[in-house]
Amino acid sequence: MARRYKPTISYRLKEIPIKQIHIWKEAQARKLDREGISELAKSIKSEGLLNPPLVQKEGKSYLLMSGQRRLAAMKRLGAKKIPVHLLTKKTAYDLEDAKAASVVENIHRNDMNHKETADACKFLTETIGKSAAARSMGMSLPTLNKYLGFSGVPDKLKAFVPQQLSRDEMTRLYQTVPNVSKAIKIVEKISKLDPQLRKKYLIALSRSPKSSHQKLLKQAKSLRIKQKISFKLSKTNAKKLARASDTLDTTPDDLAGKIIADYLKRKKRR
Repeated sequence: MARRYKPTISYRLKEIPIKQIHIWKEAQARKLDREGISELAKSIKSEGLLNPPLVQKEGKSYLLMSGQRRLAAMKRLGAKKIPVHLLTKKTAYDLEDAKAASVVENIHRNDMNHKETADACKFLTETIGKSAAARSMGMSLPTLNKYLGFSGVPDKLKAFVPQQLSRDEMTRLYQTVPNVSKAIKIVEKISKLDPQLRKKYLIALSRSPKSSHQKLLKQAKSLRIKQKISFKLSKTNAKKLARASDTLDTTPDDLAGKIIADYLKRKKRR
């Protein structure tokens, strides 16, 4: 079940031993930018710790909720104690919400790559729900769904995979048509199409999601027609084509196109 962040939190400033701060194991595995931590440490040394980490009491230790980079910078400076914002009991988070708070704090780091952002989207969606996750990430729901990929597809649609559609096809369909009922109707219409035509249909759908099925099908068939075709000739045939094009004062590409066009005309008359 998705959790919600508490609308307001209360805390008090307190100095505690760094060794008493506990970091949940998933955060411990997070790779921190060493150069960035070094720069942060220099800034703290010259200006002080302007924004103390947020922690909450957990037994005889403290659970870090946000501020992993600041904590790492203080450790680099050799600090034994650190000022923190200690949450009061009435606004304390459970472990999953604490993880979410930590993720939210790190999502806007400049060095986050696509996978890290996708992982953050997935974790926050599972923890606090899609709408809250999108707000926390500062992105729209469609953008969130793109980062989530197949994991963001509702179970009702996943049930059609792989019998009717592939994972990639279903992901693309849902990102284009996030309404489950409408998406199911489309699945029923395109599941019998051959894979190549279905692929073109989904491209046409992404370009014009409000078009009718017949119009999209027509566009898909049109997209499947390739006007530019490349092929490789044997060395012997390539020389023959070059000689013939010289004789006719044209280019090999134009001559090859004319040969194919003449052949198709003859086939049509048969």
